[in-house]
Amino acid sequence: MTDQESAVLPPHVEDPELLPPGVAAPAEGSLLTYWQDRVGQHVHDSYAGVRLMKFPGDLRMFEHLLRLSRAQVVVELGTHSGGSALWFRDRLRTTAAYDLIPQDIRVISVDLSQKNTHDVLAAADSRYAEHITLPEGDILDQDTSFRVTEHIQQGAHCLVVEDTRHAYETTHAALRHYSRFVPDDGFFVVEDGLMDSPELCVHIKPPGETGGVVSAVRDRLTDDQGQSFQDRPDLNRYGVSCRNMWLRRKAVSPSY
Repeated sequence: MTDQESAVLPPHVEDPELLPPGVAAPAEGSLLTYWQDRVGQHVHDSYAGVRLMKFPGDLRMFEHLLRLSRAQVVVELGTHSGGSALWFRDRLRTTAAYDLIPQDIRVISVDLSQKNTHDVLAAADSRYAEHITLPEGDILDQDTSFRVTEHIQQGAHCLVVEDTRHAYETTHAALRHYSRFVPDDGFFVVEDGLMDSPELCVHIKPPGETGGVVSAVRDRLTDDQGQSFQDRPDLNRYGVSCRNMWLRRKAVSPSY
């Protein structure tokens, strides 16, 4: 699992109220250049003053999946700065307010160390702990997943999001240890498949590890336990994205 990234915004967006750097989309430009610029832009974005590194289109798809799967719990692997934990909490609260999911919502965000995260989230919302839990642990260690279980109420529908090192071993371990939390027709989302495409990551330093995320998912989907999931590339519906891998657990047909 990746070490927790700093919550301090880059110098040119030091004020949380400032916008991320702009990206031009000239009609005569290439899609590849635009996509590269968007990848560089998203690492300088924030939510509620806390760093949040996700494409807007991917965030929109997460909203759809929360509603479709009636997930009331998000298990996030890789807290980073905590911005996505806040975002997921707020989306769950809003979705619950429309009576589209149960009211007892929770975000469980796991990282190796949460040393600074509590302070960062408290500065954004002093009551964050009412709905956000921050366990510490390595996702390579199955015992960490057992500690996560303690925070999930009986029968709750979970959506799992893997956003750690984007390397083969961490992605495969996350699928192995945490897919059991996903109910029938629920989703396990492996983020940043684009890290396996170095041509898209030219503005990220370092540009990332290649050959890890996608191959780990493909290997997992071919083993006995992973065959219960189906890759849904059609859910990358907003074109330019982080190439997340949206895995949906197949519903088991009743036997008579």
